[in-house]
Amino acid sequence: MVSLQTPVCEFGKPIVDFELPGVDGRAWTMRDCMGEKGLLVMFICNHCPYVKAVLDRIVRDARELKDLGVNSVAIMSNDPAQYEEDSFDNMKAIAERMDFPFPYLLDESQAVAKAYGAVCTPDFFGYNAAGELQYRGRLDASRKESAPADARRDLLEAMKQVAETGQGPREQIPSMGCSIKWKEDE
Repeated sequence: MVSLQTPVCEFGKPIVDFELPGVDGRAWTMRDCMGEKGLLVMFICNHCPYVKAVLDRIVRDARELKDLGVNSVAIMSNDPAQYEEDSFDNMKAIAERMDFPFPYLLDESQAVAKAYGAVCTPDFFGYNAAGELQYRGRLDASRKESAPADARRDLLEAMKQVAETGQGPREQIPSMGCSIKWKEDE
């Protein structure tokens, strides 16, 4: 398992469109997912200990952001041939068990992850209503273990600011996680 940090936020970088299958049986586009005040695009998976440590917090924060007009979408781009836990059936199971308040989509070709420049799980991309990147940081101080319950909620606070002002905070702490499991060249 390779641990990586996300790059610094490229403020204003335009959102990348996509059309991917969801665990709910429908195809989702970026426009379907966009909220009135923005969109949080999350690259996650089922097997990563960094994601497991914060999955309940991701669900909690996505619910709070939805109330602020910021929708969320989770995309799984790992090669499930390397990790059975990341299979589409297991994606369905975890989305149901955790009651995801957002679409959970499969990026089987990995083209969407590459287009976004995603490097790890979790990797968060926070966009304003105009589809301009405003946040590329961590959820909170959690790593492979959950941070204390009273830890600063970096992502939630940043996306609240984006919802209110259209601008993200200039100071951001990178997210850290497992490398995306890229398919071997065929």
